[in-house]
Amino acid sequence: MEQHLPVLQVVIPLIAAPITIILWYPRLAWAWATVITWITFFIAHGLLQQVGTDGTITYSLGDWAAPWGIEYKVDWISALVLVIVSGIGSVVMPFAYESVRKEIAEERIYLFYCMYLLALCGLLGIAITGDAFNLFVFLEISSLSSYVLIALGSDKRALTAAYRYLVMGTIGATFYIIGVGLMYMMTGSLNIGDLATLMPAVIETRTVLAALAFLVVGLSLKLALFPLHMWLPNAYAYAPSVVTAFLAATATKVAIYALIRILFTVFGGADIFEAMRIEQVLMALALAAMFFASALAVFQNNVKRMLAYSSLAQIGYMVLGISFVSTIGLTGGIIHLFNHALVKCALFMAMGCIFFKINSVNINDMAGIAKKMPVTMAAFVIAGLGLVGVPLTVGFVSKWYLIQASLEKGSWLIAALIVGSSLLAVVYIWRVVEVAYFKKPLGRPKKGIAEAPASMLVPLWVMTAASVYFGINATTTANVAGAAAKALLGGTP
Repeated sequence: MEQHLPVLQVVIPLIAAPITIILWYPRLAWAWATVITWITFFIAHGLLQQVGTDGTITYSLGDWAAPWGIEYKVDWISALVLVIVSGIGSVVMPFAYESVRKEIAEERIYLFYCMYLLALCGLLGIAITGDAFNLFVFLEISSLSSYVLIALGSDKRALTAAYRYLVMGTIGATFYIIGVGLMYMMTGSLNIGDLATLMPAVIETRTVLAALAFLVVGLSLKLALFPLHMWLPNAYAYAPSVVTAFLAATATKVAIYALIRILFTVFGGADIFEAMRIEQVLMALALAAMFFASALAVFQNNVKRMLAYSSLAQIGYMVLGISFVSTIGLTGGIIHLFNHALVKCALFMAMGCIFFKINSVNINDMAGIAKKMPVTMAAFVIAGLGLVGVPLTVGFVSKWYLIQASLEKGSWLIAALIVGSSLLAVVYIWRVVEVAYFKKPLGRPKKGIAEAPASMLVPLWVMTAASVYFGINATTTANVAGAAAKALLGGTP
């Protein structure tokens, strides 16, 4: 059984998804989906331990050896991403029970859980596949199911947001598959490991350079890198609360993983950073995202939309780590993948709890809410500190690595910009805290407002506590991210 864990990681949620349609009843569908997500998490954890013990895992489907057959490959970074996706997916499920009943019509709840498992399957598949074309297939499985999940939002604007996401996501996928096609034309292979060995011989051809451009632009659309981010704010703002918490913590992270895989594995042997100076473009876009998105977040009244712009800024930090093309910089970027997933999931869950009670996440409607929902708002404050990067929280760890990387490059300016953009996060998080704790509600106080059910608060606090724990004890995440960065840059292990 243990040797088949790589394929079970993807096949189990794929087969389980249509079974939710047969189960149909909301409670049964939820229970089934919960069991499946936790199984995928235990498998991902087992794969991470295997990588730590035995090194990179290779699994050939149908005993057809690569490059002719389809291959799954699990190394440090893919194992970490599998743990992030499955971990978030499983912790979100207890939160989903009440939240979904509140925000989605009962006759569509079975469809929600079916799409949720398909999205989970697609995201896990992207992280585990060793084949560039199969990466596209899993990218589309996750994207198509995500469009449906967003469209299930109770706000009519969710349909428009899903449609815009569909259009932009389709353009991104088209760019990606064109890039894969051009690489196949020049090398005759789709296996990522095989492409890495064949690419140096053809790297100077215009076809391969065009392929690289299509791949980077396509994946940048998927991960919402500034200025290709326009689909994301509305998608996160109008999707059901549980969908926002899940996608904000996983979908863009997996797209960043795919970009890392293309740049450092497929083109790793060709040394494109030395020949094309692509890191300078990524650094400029990352810094622009960190400041423009944070500045836009300050002026948002819908808190989910504010956090969506915040996510765009945090994506900038991750891409900044990539652009350093150094072990410490890439380590910082990979740690931020993990840390931001915890923090942003907790923040969106807190907003989900508030929406559950007051049917709004507008900042003006949250005046004095901390007195009615102190447990929820305490979690929001702690997770907000993690987003800012206060010491003893996860945000401090990853930003410290990024500052070290910038100083290693001799750039005090970038280090100062990292600190400066963090101060903008203080501003928009404080706006919510000020209104929730220090402003009185207009008109008569609303009766019946209290904490959300325990099934929603417990997952919220699991994520919040994790954001503190991994801020105090960052040894595990730093070791895994460091090992992944060394492997991607061609060092040891």
